[in-house]
Formats: sequence, structure tokens, C-alpha cells
Amino acid sequence: MTNQAPVAWVTGGTGGIGSAICRELASQGYMVIAGYHNPEKAKAWLETQKAEGYDNIALSGIDLTSYDSCVAGVKEVREAHGPVSVLVNCAGITRDGTMKKMSPEQWNEVIDTNLNSVFNTCRSVIEDMLEQGYGRIINISSINGRKGQFGQVNYAAAKAGMHGLTMSLAQETATKGITVNTVSPGYIATDMIMNIPEKVREAIRETIPVKRYGTPEEIGRLVAFLSSKDQGFITGANIDINGGQFMG
Repeated sequence: MTNQAPVAWVTGGTGGIGSAICRELASQGYMVIAGYHNPEKAKAWLETQKAEGYDNIALSGIDLTSYDSCVAGVKEVREAHGPVSVLVNCAGITRDGTMKKMSPEQWNEVIDTNLNSVFNTCRSVIEDMLEQGYGRIINISSINGRKGQFGQVNYAAAKAGMHGLTMSLAQETATKGITVNTVSPGYIATDMIMNIPEKVREAIRETIPVKRYGTPEEIGRLVAFLSSKDQGFITGANIDINGGQFMG
């Protein structure tokens, strides 16, 4: 073991929201393991983080859709840095289409990446957390998992399913020093959103009561709050962070 800092594993860590989560957790003193999909982009991303002073971030290319890959990857992390104390499930994809036009492949790919992966990661770390008597799991869902969205039956189902897992696992681990929570962002100013044509982007912004997009850093700070050892009384919650766009 080369590092005694607590370990935080952030799936989808090189994405827009994932990057902000990684940087915030790194600032809080965690050894952050950032998951990625594209090796070349991930390498460049890591170089940028190191150049900006985040020396306690490493990469892991675990295949989240494979239980065996998750188990093997967590073992490697444990041997190199120690057991995972904080798990943030931030990886996700979209394969949009109406039900009438959606293929089984579109459905299965989103369910595998966005929901089955959460079982794979949680199952891979839960025994270590139970042994430690401590753990924090934060599942990044979506406003569309709360209210649904036209053309996203696969995505909305997966994101809603994440919170079902959250509530059940929270009950199983409530007396074991482990908390499990869901964070459901609304529209966040990532590159994906900011690349939408300005007219469309402004129309979306007008539907948000606070009249602005959220920032990735706001998500990062919320995740860091839920990751803290001082926040042991929040578990099984679904925390909306959407500027008031959905309240329920």
C-alpha cells in the first residue's frame, strides 16, 4: 500500500460532473480513483489534473458492466492504495429514442451502464466497507429519473432504479457505519449542455426557477458533504439539485 489517505472511487470521473467531484474530493484529502471510458482522453485529463496540483488522483479503467472486472479492479485499488471508503457512481450514457423506435440494444446498453453497473460497484466494495465499519456511497441520478423525460424511457428507468437500490442498501447498512444516498442533478453547465445551440439553451434556462444552470462544482461540493465522516445521519435520501425545476 502506497498511500494512507482514505480512498474515493468515482466512476465516470473524467466527465464534466465527475471531474468536479474528483477535484473536490482530492481537495478534501482523499486518494481519488477516477474511472474512465476513453484511455487516450483519460491520460490527457490526468495530466491536466496533475499540472493543476491534484497529485492524489489516479485512473482506473474498470469495465463497470462486468462484475468480474469490478471485483478485480477493486482488488487492485485495495492493494495499491487501501480499501475504498467512498464510492461515487457517476458514470452514465444516453441512447435516446421513443419507445416505438427504441431497440433492445439501446435499452440494454443504458441499463447495463447506468444501473447494472451500480450493483457491480456496490457489491465490489460493500464487504470492505462492512469490515471497516465505515463507508459512504453516493449514486448520481438525474432529474429525469424523478420526473421522466420524453424519449428517455431507458435513461429514466435506470436513474429511477438507482434510488431504489440506494434506499434498500441504506436500510441494510444503516447500523454498520455506512450511508447510501442519491444525488439528482438538473441541468448542469457541462460541455454537453453548453454545446447546445444558444436559442435552445436559453429556452431550457427559462424553465429553471433560479434562471441559471447549475455548475459541476456545486455537485462536487454536495458529494463531498455527503462523503464526510460528519454526515452519518443522512442515508437513503434523494437530494435534488436542480434550481427548483422539479420539486417532489
